[in-house]
Amino acid sequence: MSTHWTARDVPDQHGRVAVVTGANTGLGFATAEVLAARGATVVLAVRDVDKGARAAARMAGDVTVQQLDLTSLASVREAAAALRAAHPHLDLLVNNAGVMYTPKETTRDGFERQFGTNHLGHFALTGLLLDLLLPVPGSRVVTVSSVGHRIRAAIHFDDLQWERSYSRVGAYGQSKLANLLFTYELQRRLTAHGERTLATAAHPGVSNTELVRHAPAAVRAPVDRLAPVLTQPAAMGALPTLRAATDPSVLGGQYYGPGGRGEVRGYPRLVTSSPQSYDLATQQRLWAVSEDLTGVRFPL
Repeated sequence: MSTHWTARDVPDQHGRVAVVTGANTGLGFATAEVLAARGATVVLAVRDVDKGARAAARMAGDVTVQQLDLTSLASVREAAAALRAAHPHLDLLVNNAGVMYTPKETTRDGFERQFGTNHLGHFALTGLLLDLLLPVPGSRVVTVSSVGHRIRAAIHFDDLQWERSYSRVGAYGQSKLANLLFTYELQRRLTAHGERTLATAAHPGVSNTELVRHAPAAVRAPVDRLAPVLTQPAAMGALPTLRAATDPSVLGGQYYGPGGRGEVRGYPRLVTSSPQSYDLATQQRLWAVSEDLTGVRFPL
């Protein structure tokens, strides 16, 4: 495997249909831009369609916009229905959108905002679209996690919505750990059913994007000041996602991140996640809980 995999290594994408959530800015924009430039039909699934339209106008290729608010299961269902009507098949679903370190808030369905947006919204969207991916050779579901899945991270089954107490960092860690648990359990189920669709995951390291906009000033200030040293541009941060989405050598259940020290910066390579992310019992329990909370059952 190349040690300096770049956007130039993305194979030709003509004939493929890709949905990228949160694609109007940052990592999602960088991911969608490369896929479109390589020939894919790309759908920017975004909460703000005006911002999505402006982002699409900056991209070359076949790019459309679909409204998607991951904080609302009704919106997720509406978006899935619209995508199903517009596209008879999908080749790639990139679960990229996310929020980080938000104050204590809930989604429209009453879920803690980070868990509801980062995990449950994408869980539901994937379940509602998966049957469009399953018949397609080479189709993939890529879910973007974070180095934050290791920081104060656990799945608090006794208080998933942080109703008793709230930690911005802990809630973010839970949501990003959930992304990985979901990916690994999805791949296990795909394999068990003999499906060719792959479930993979990626993380961007520490990238210079708008993701920290919700962080307290005490966190934002040093990040902004040290960004040139501590972070990498969104175009670099998107490479692990692009590799997980397009590299022919990738296997289901693999996780890609930057290859530099601490996985903070660098070219994408295969990495490992935290020990608890590989716990089968936790994966299966979270899956069952997620089905109950979203009302979405997967066709597996």
